Amino acid sequence: MSIAPGNDPAAVRAAAALLAAGELVAFPTETVYGLGARADDDAAVARIFAAKGRPADHPLIVHVADMASALAFADKLSSAAQRLMSAFWPGPLTVIVPRRAGWGAAAAGGQDSIGLRMPAHPVALALLRTASVLGVPGVAAPSANRFGRVSPTTAAHVAQELGPALCVLDGGACDVGIESAIVDCTRDRPALLRPGQLSRAQIEQVLGQALMAADAASPRASGTLASHYAPRASVVLVDAAALRQWLQSAPTAAAGVAVYSRVAPGAIAGAGPGWVHRAMPDDATAVAHELFAVLRELDAAGVSAIWVETPPPGPDWDGVRDRLQRAAA
Repeated sequence: MSIAPGNDPAAVRAAAALLAAGELVAFPTETVYGLGARADDDAAVARIFAAKGRPADHPLIVHVADMASALAFADKLSSAAQRLMSAFWPGPLTVIVPRRAGWGAAAAGGQDSIGLRMPAHPVALALLRTASVLGVPGVAAPSANRFGRVSPTTAAHVAQELGPALCVLDGGACDVGIESAIVDCTRDRPALLRPGQLSRAQIEQVLGQALMAADAASPRASGTLASHYAPRASVVLVDAAALRQWLQSAPTAAAGVAVYSRVAPGAIAGAGPGWVHRAMPDDATAVAHELFAVLRELDAAGVSAIWVETPPPGPDWDGVRDRLQRAAA
């Protein structure tokens, strides 16, 4: 099996059987496509690290079908963790909690904490529920791409990254387009370790308190290394005024340069041949939805650099800004 329709119950059952047997399966979530293995089998989880070329101490997120499955991996759930799960699950939020001894050590990167999430995608939930019936309590799944590279948001992206032999359930293009927000609930006061589609304000409203920032005592978390989400081409963040000036005065780019910006296409008409332009939407949600697909598309054009207009200030853009800063690191 390679790419299979996620709305086919037989394909979902076959993928669940592979997971139960310790094999890898790629599947869609509302954020990005994940590369999954049963989280209670350290040998199976090791196959994820090998396939991605990912350091074994960089933790994964365990995807669960329900709260009972989450409790299998959690030593305890604080009141803050319970409020967040109740408010945002299923959805694009990962909660880091103390890990139950003997469960998910490899998925946790050897830490005493573990990240848990219930995805809001019908194919993901069908796979998780079917696998649960076969004895799989949860599925560890980072993004289904080579480590440090651009996350996949379609089944075709996964096949391009990891090869045709992998079982990939096709659930269409991901709605959200960037990975989940991650909140550390292992200490008295929760901390935001990675922004996502959910805003800081939404999370704080449910918690009834302000989130801390990540600090030296925070657990390691998925997708938080300084350099991540990067295409082969160099990503350069440029503010709008500088971008206009550069583009209007720049010579022809010999190797080719791509531009992803809110600057109107007419403003770069004088930049000369060799430039590739994609218009960036004004809405942060729309940019998040297409961001990784656009980076892949521009990278595939063979350019040497991708100039991206710096996202505007404001909390709505935190998730997009985080991914672009890491891509440009």
